[in-house]
Amino acid sequence: MPDDRRGEGLAPRRSRRIYLLPNAFTTASLFCGFYAIVQAMNVRFEAAAIAIFIAMVLDSLDGRVARMTNTQSAFGEQYDSLSDMVSFGAAPALIIYEWSLRGLGKWGWLAAFVYVAGAALRLARFNTNIGVVDKRFFQGLPSPAAAALVAGLVWIVTDLRATKWISVSGEDLAWLSFVLTVYAGITMVSNVPFYSFKDIDLKKSVPFIFVIGVVMLFVLVSSDPPSVLFALFLLYGVSGWLLWLWRWRRGEVHFGRRRPWNDAEALDEDDED
Repeated sequence: MPDDRRGEGLAPRRSRRIYLLPNAFTTASLFCGFYAIVQAMNVRFEAAAIAIFIAMVLDSLDGRVARMTNTQSAFGEQYDSLSDMVSFGAAPALIIYEWSLRGLGKWGWLAAFVYVAGAALRLARFNTNIGVVDKRFFQGLPSPAAAALVAGLVWIVTDLRATKWISVSGEDLAWLSFVLTVYAGITMVSNVPFYSFKDIDLKKSVPFIFVIGVVMLFVLVSSDPPSVLFALFLLYGVSGWLLWLWRWRRGEVHFGRRRPWNDAEALDEDDED
């Protein structure tokens, strides 16, 4: 029986085949991460930050393309994680270190390492929890969003500095970079829920006002990409903690152990007992 079929009474298994189209998007995302590292080493921080955001777009497409073309595979799943580790783990840490954290000495590279370790642990946990957690929420801050926080700070400051709005440099914001980098690293490995947007059905009809909203969002982002994108991801980066606090106040979280979010999780916890 082929590897991509399921046997009776068995859980579905990923195909071991290698497909070109989704892996091409993953390779492009990996290239953007590598390009960002090279540009940071050449002190071209704005180009490096933009490359991270392009990698985010490509990373969001490879999985969707695989599902649309029915070309999901175990190889693609692992390749995507390795690509994410470069583009959203190592690259943002190196960019923020070269741009701002270097002047802090050991505290600078320790903060960068906290981010890299958080990204690695986040990706490993995500791979092992597939099919277990509530798909409506990510467990911890997704690594692309964490990369957007770090790279977004670099992009917005370099852009404002280039347009003469501000005169501060990355070294002047070293401790702000330190806090943001450590926050992103720790939040990635937390149990804080972040909305995944995976339950949005793009095939369903929507009221016309939603179409207007999408148009306005594109207009808003295009008016000032660095500022708008950084603000959006900053809001997303704290949204999980607000949701966690709201659930804690409702009694759904108790000293690190929370009540099940859905019936499937309740069944799993009953099985463990």
